[in-house]
Amino acid sequence: MGRSRRTIPEELLLLALDPATGTTAQPQSLDLGLAGAQLVELALAGRIAPDGDRIAVVVPRPTGDPTLDCALELLRRRGAPVRAVHWIGGPRLGLRQTYLSHLERCGMVHAVAGQMCGVLPTTRYQASDNEISREIRARLDSAIRTGVPPDPRTAALAALAHAVGLGKHLYPGNEGRSSRSRLRDLIRHDPMGGLVAHAVMDVQNGVAAQPRRSPAPAGRQPAPGGRAAPEPARGVPMQPRRGSMARVVAH
Repeated sequence: MGRSRRTIPEELLLLALDPATGTTAQPQSLDLGLAGAQLVELALAGRIAPDGDRIAVVVPRPTGDPTLDCALELLRRRGAPVRAVHWIGGPRLGLRQTYLSHLERCGMVHAVAGQMCGVLPTTRYQASDNEISREIRARLDSAIRTGVPPDPRTAALAALAHAVGLGKHLYPGNEGRSSRSRLRDLIRHDPMGGLVAHAVMDVQNGVAAQPRRSPAPAGRQPAPGGRAAPEPARGVPMQPRRGSMARVVAH
């Protein structure tokens, strides 16, 4: 994958970076969003495709982006389509810091060392070129203002921004209410972005372990007690991961 184009995880992180404080908005949900953004970017690169509420690897060839290729290889090793909520809800230790360090190497942000309470060392990140962030924001603003269906990348970015709660960061207060509503509506313009965004919200709402049921096939008889008989296993069954996702300390 060429580096002339920023990836959706990079753009999502730049959107979340607060220029005044050097911290990221919605840090916990942002970790989920970055994992989801990787799926969208891999789908746009033709490496994976949605299969119902699951993600299937269709072309295992590396993209040339080390972080994306790591995710692609992990998906490939599963050996069967993976439910989006299980992938996004899994531990992503260090993912946000990985992308912050990557943006620093690319010269898009620079690290600022500091201290918390005068003792604990901290690192904050400031955008090196605010024009990049303004260009990303302008694409969202244009899609919201004009109502013209955005391109798939912008639609997916909007869907993820809404899913992780960046709407109130980008369009705060009562005056931003209509913009937040239209940002949410953009979720329908990209099927993969919509699938991933809903999975991010499902994980946040604690429903990742509840598979979405498909209608029972015709003639299927309920099991004793009124419950439908279980569906046959599909590929390698995915077990929900235990514990909450580790929070990456990145200021």
